[in-house]
Amino acid sequence: MSAVAEATPAVHALLDELRPRLTQASALDRLRLVAERYPGQAVFSTSFGLEDQILSHLIFAHDLPIEVFTLDTGRNFQETYATWNKTLLKYGKSIQVYFPQQEAVESLLLSKGPNSFYNSVENRKECCHIRKVEPLNRALAGRPAWVTGIRAEQSQNRQTMEPVEWDAAHNLIKIHPLFDWTWEQALAFVQEHGVPVNPLHQQGFVSIGCAPCTRAIRPGEDFRAGRWWWEDLSAKECGLHATHNGPDPVVEPVPASG
Repeated sequence: MSAVAEATPAVHALLDELRPRLTQASALDRLRLVAERYPGQAVFSTSFGLEDQILSHLIFAHDLPIEVFTLDTGRNFQETYATWNKTLLKYGKSIQVYFPQQEAVESLLLSKGPNSFYNSVENRKECCHIRKVEPLNRALAGRPAWVTGIRAEQSQNRQTMEPVEWDAAHNLIKIHPLFDWTWEQALAFVQEHGVPVNPLHQQGFVSIGCAPCTRAIRPGEDFRAGRWWWEDLSAKECGLHATHNGPDPVVEPVPASG
């Protein structure tokens, strides 16, 4: 990761310019604005969940010059790989992939075995760093803008974010085109536009990550309850985004289609 970089006056001016324009725009227009300002330089990270599939659809269907990439941690669900493949077939566009460093994974498994993340938060964060954070740092290196599928209602931590913000850790502008969308809006969009949906959503998964660390949620549970469920609720982020504090709002899973 690059050194933490404070926003310069020029960055603050840019944010002041972008915020009102992005607030009034549709998700597609938000992406178009990013593509126009950073043609071929902005990147979008997908984990093939519902929100990410919407953004991939908008980018691919409208041929926007935004690179789409994913992190293959080596522990993904088969359903995620199937969704990845369906997305490639539907749109005929490439998705860049970043893997963990081989030596780091081999060292972790040699010293602690394949399931060390169940033993402590420290071990889990170590695994997340090796499999997700370090590859993300490589994917974002030198990029001026990062598009994500974050929505405000996903967690209490994410409600404190803004639709466009300065990411000091990665030294770039971070844009969330679906920030003000509801789960119902997202579900209606994929149904209307025939967007490939990860079948895990129909099994009660609202947040999709690595297979050993993600489960379906039960009625009434928090959105992030399915991630690292053996840990205290106060630690529900992997390090890709800001740390989360407090409980998350309830978000209903996608109902099974008929």
